[in-house]
Amino acid sequence: MTFSIVARSGAALGVAVASKFLAVGSAVPAAEAGAGALATQAWANLAYRRQGLALLGTAVAPEHVVAGLTAADPDRAHRQLGVVGPAGPGATYTGEECMAWAGGVAGEGYAIQGNILTGPEVVREMESAWLGSAELPFAERLVAVLAAGDAAGGDSRGRQSAALYVVEPGRGFGGSGDISYDLRVDDHLDPVTELRRLLGIHEILHGTPDPATLLDLEGELAAEVLRRVTALGYDSLDRWAGVENLEGRLAAGRIDPLVLAHLRAMG
Repeated sequence: MTFSIVARSGAALGVAVASKFLAVGSAVPAAEAGAGALATQAWANLAYRRQGLALLGTAVAPEHVVAGLTAADPDRAHRQLGVVGPAGPGATYTGEECMAWAGGVAGEGYAIQGNILTGPEVVREMESAWLGSAELPFAERLVAVLAAGDAAGGDSRGRQSAALYVVEPGRGFGGSGDISYDLRVDDHLDPVTELRRLLGIHEILHGTPDPATLLDLEGELAAEVLRRVTALGYDSLDRWAGVENLEGRLAAGRIDPLVLAHLRAMG
């Protein structure tokens, strides 16, 4: 009922998943910074998430995590699982009773799997998208892989939900945690496209500015910014940015082009 990628990029670990299933993000993905990430699907065994991360946290290799979890599960024939650790190749498992088409592929730092798909081309196109997109930021890359699977046919029953979950040490909100992305589309006619839209909003609100692109707040630009924030009812750029949740993109004496574009879009 689901197709997913579990992957690693540097210290970041993540899962992107889509399905004809309500709120797939509540069941499939799990990840812990420094330990690993996994996706449990088909007839998902939610205990795999806690047990798998515990094993990964003790440096058990993904292939052995898969072997251990499935060996102890009397319903393993109905399970599907993808696992990635902080180093080395990923591992994927598809039980023989998973509904067709079902299967997966794995390689250095990734595992891709799906069941009840339109065909093997879904997994094949997802792998191609992963291998051909190393230049993209990790979260964007995961969603691009999901979009490739969706475009290739995806879940043979249709579309309903999608999710993105990424962890990286110290990259959580305000630097106070490790969860850098936790985006979910629970019920939507085009969930992967909606997930990509949410990712774009997330980057605007929670991304950090590129110092090379910052614009000096002086002269006509400074006057324009003050005029616009005043028209919106604020006495400073800082106050407006705080209300718009853009405070993380502020820079003394300068302005992020994304912040400027957002301000201009407000009228």
